[in-house]
Amino acid sequence: MKILVLNCGSSSLKYQLINMETEEVVASGKYERIGEQEAFITHKANGQKKEIKNSAYNHTEAIEFALQQLINPEYKVIDNLDEIDAIGHRLVHGGEKISESVVIDDEVIDVLKECTDLAPLHNPASILGIEACKKVMPGKPMVGVFDTAFHQTIPQEKYIYPIPYKYYKNYKIRKYGFHGTSHMYVSQRLAEIEGKPIENLKVVTCHLGQGSSICAVKGGKSIDTSMGLSPLGGIPMVTRSGDMDPSVLTYIMKKDDLSADEMEAILNKESGVSGISGLAPDFRIIEEAANEGNERAKIAMESFKYAIASYIAKYAVAMNGVDAIVFTGGVGENQINIRKGICEQLTFMGVEIDEELNNMRGEEKLVSKSSSKVKIYVIPTNEELMIAKETKRLAK
Repeated sequence: MKILVLNCGSSSLKYQLINMETEEVVASGKYERIGEQEAFITHKANGQKKEIKNSAYNHTEAIEFALQQLINPEYKVIDNLDEIDAIGHRLVHGGEKISESVVIDDEVIDVLKECTDLAPLHNPASILGIEACKKVMPGKPMVGVFDTAFHQTIPQEKYIYPIPYKYYKNYKIRKYGFHGTSHMYVSQRLAEIEGKPIENLKVVTCHLGQGSSICAVKGGKSIDTSMGLSPLGGIPMVTRSGDMDPSVLTYIMKKDDLSADEMEAILNKESGVSGISGLAPDFRIIEEAANEGNERAKIAMESFKYAIASYIAKYAVAMNGVDAIVFTGGVGENQINIRKGICEQLTFMGVEIDEELNNMRGEEKLVSKSSSKVKIYVIPTNEELMIAKETKRLAK
């Protein structure tokens, strides 16, 4: 069975074709600058990487051209498009109405439209991608895997905000959480590595990257997570603020006469560790500057590590214990000193990281000491494979 996994942005398209017999990625690529004459695609297959300039003024044109690369005689991976059995879409926000992966139909599209206010950058692009697939591959089964769905098991006392209840009733303002597909994948993979039923495990998963979130996974279910109504909440990220005293926002808005949109842009694009350090939004650059003695970079990095350690401790309370901590995402998988610095703040919980084992990047590996009361793992995330697995399960 071959599954095409799509992740549609407002002007981009990421795709992977996965052979589910071997779980191997047989082709992948990214279309950028969709809607412009300068649009181009980077396609990888059979050990080759091709960058092709090709104008694509909408997602239909982009998907059509991407599919042609899969059957291009020069580097084809399938003989015809009928070999694609189903399409899995990475979707962001399904609100409260969607609590698991679903076969996409008109009702699902209506939910995406209803939740556009909650995910204005993502949901409209997802709808464009779905509609484009309907035109290009009519009748092909499509499955939607939502970032928010995994977190729908969070109990109400943990997702409700302490504001007048009418805002929840009227506008569905609550914690939703994101990165659900990643948290689901690494927690399930941990259970496989450990050879234990996931129902018996208490795990804190740390998806650390440009956007970062922490999740308490008890018995295979999300019971709390750091991101909230939007991906802006939780720990400080590269350019996102994370949680703070809400009066900070209103104070700055009054002082600088800012609109809500202007304030939101500052919180999303000019804050986080980059905002504190004043450096480029790249953890590698900021960490290097901290190591060289840049005081603001040091403060930014310590703030980041402290926030993560605090959430891990908080989620140990939420689950009444923790069996394992998992690091994933670009930063979690590759930044050795960040993992070390977080774990060193958790020694009171019996967390002991092994510096020698931890001295690696991007590997699936146990990095805790044998004496550690909590196991520490690095597990590279694979959201596309998780989407493909869910698509295979539902398309059958």
